[in-house]
Amino acid sequence: MYVIGTAGHVDHGKSTLVKALTDIDPDRLPEEKEREMTVDLGFAWMTLPSGREVSIVDVPGHERFIKNMLAGVGAIDLALLIVAADESVMPQTREHLAILDLLRIRRGLVVITKTDLVDEELVELVKAEVEDVLEDTAFAGCQMAAVSAYSGDGMDGLKATIDEILNDTESRRDLGRPRLPVDRCFTVSGFGTVVTGTLIDGSVAVGQQIELAPSGTRARIRGLQSHKSRLDAAAPGVRLALNLSGVSRDEVLRGEVLTNPGWLRPTRRFDANLRMVKGAPHALKHNEGVTFHLLTSETTGRVRLLDADRLQPGNEGWVQVLLDEPIPMVKGDFFVLRSSEDTLGGGQIADPNPMRRHRRFAPDVLERLTMLDAGASEDVIFTVADQMGPCDLRTLSQRSNLADGEVLERLGALVESGDVVALGEMGAQNDAVVYSRRGWDILRNQAQVALQAYHNQYPLRRGAPPQELRSRLRVSQPVYLRAAARLAEEGVVVDDDGLVRIPDHQVELSERQQVDMATYLSELAGEPWSPPTDRPVDPELLAYLQEKGDVVKVNETVVFTTEAYDDMVGRIVAHLEQNGSVTVAAAREIFGTSRKYVLPLLEYLDQQRVTRRVGDERVLR
Repeated sequence: MYVIGTAGHVDHGKSTLVKALTDIDPDRLPEEKEREMTVDLGFAWMTLPSGREVSIVDVPGHERFIKNMLAGVGAIDLALLIVAADESVMPQTREHLAILDLLRIRRGLVVITKTDLVDEELVELVKAEVEDVLEDTAFAGCQMAAVSAYSGDGMDGLKATIDEILNDTESRRDLGRPRLPVDRCFTVSGFGTVVTGTLIDGSVAVGQQIELAPSGTRARIRGLQSHKSRLDAAAPGVRLALNLSGVSRDEVLRGEVLTNPGWLRPTRRFDANLRMVKGAPHALKHNEGVTFHLLTSETTGRVRLLDADRLQPGNEGWVQVLLDEPIPMVKGDFFVLRSSEDTLGGGQIADPNPMRRHRRFAPDVLERLTMLDAGASEDVIFTVADQMGPCDLRTLSQRSNLADGEVLERLGALVESGDVVALGEMGAQNDAVVYSRRGWDILRNQAQVALQAYHNQYPLRRGAPPQELRSRLRVSQPVYLRAAARLAEEGVVVDDDGLVRIPDHQVELSERQQVDMATYLSELAGEPWSPPTDRPVDPELLAYLQEKGDVVKVNETVVFTTEAYDDMVGRIVAHLEQNGSVTVAAAREIFGTSRKYVLPLLEYLDQQRVTRRVGDERVLR
């Protein structure tokens, strides 16, 4: 299914033409009826000669309602540029045409209306003037139709021409990420909240849970309708009315985007290539305030020029736009910038969520943006992976605005060429991620530096705990596990019985440390059940002896040699097997030592699950 939108100057017969085509009056508001002028969006539908059903969005032509016009044409497939034969091209004709050109609407058809008011010669003159206006726009050379909505002349031919154009119009892509920019919200008695809009980028179904962005409100689809027919599911490219449960009318405003939960991130900053309208009233200055329009959303913001001090009318340049309110968007979306009175320019989103505020006139920034904007699919995926890595399939798909299948296909070539490093099997394992080759080399180096720094700080430790390395690399646990396995395969790190080290790291004691170690062990062995507790010892040397298995530290002050500890455990277990329980006093008598040593030992055995405390006694577990 396709969506058609009207455009053109006020009172050039847009709504009258829609009514003549569809038998539906798109002017629904009392104010519109009274003033005989379209104020807000109107909607209708019709069946073409081929049997194809199409939706029609009728937009206001008055300059005061340009923002409503912008909310209606962002997701149309075919634009009908309406020009009245008795007035020809007028100011809003030019502005609406400029907007359609900025939004790169794929197909256009000029409809000359009110032919019953003029002779055929004047109609031809109007066509010639329109042809001149269309030059240097996306609609240059598009077909024209001359009609009279009042007499019916040319109406059948217009329908046939629309059918012919749509035969060559591609259907909307299904990326598996549905978006429905809300253009209306109202309440139906007995049903509750209803929203309408044009569905793009994915499908929806009755019963599906949805999220509204940017508000984050969750709801469920209770019912679907298109052209007053109930549906169980709908594909991209159709105008829909959705009955929602779990949300009130007051919670939904025009500009919200209905989508699957959890993926569409609103943003206050984006990168884009901006094209100024040739007839813009002035050059755009750096940091100038503008009104921003995207699909049905509208907010204010400022434009940072990245490669120019001023952007002249008709010129293009790279910009970073800072918005006053967060707007949900994806790569490839088209937008329009306006001043309080005029359309200034527009463009296409290159990066909807740049990680930082860019330096102006920076060659690396401009090169990356050019790659994102104009590169082939593989180039775009590589750029996303390089900027955002590590990236999972969902991130790659969303940031490149490509379907999962195409991302996987392009990734295969990138992995094979060595430009990208895959950790896991993308598409089959949910936690699989990719790095660009540069990103992976950086991680390799970070791992080596982090471990070398750890070894320098703790030379007597065999290696670092995995969580220590993960913390220093600043990656999630799933990514760390896959990265650590790959680093081990490449010989960058060694897994040494649960610890991580660089391959050439070995624990070596200095002569002084060897003397200190021998002295300390000798002192512990001299009084095995009552070892000295006031003997200062290097904490790292003590940790080394623990790891080596020479001593057992039962609390912060009491340390036994392993030989003494094993002997004491054996004696206590034997006593328990013979007597059933042991007290602190009994343990003191067994070893001829003080409570200072016995109590920490028994508490340690509780921790090691050798014994269990019952009142003042210990029993075997």
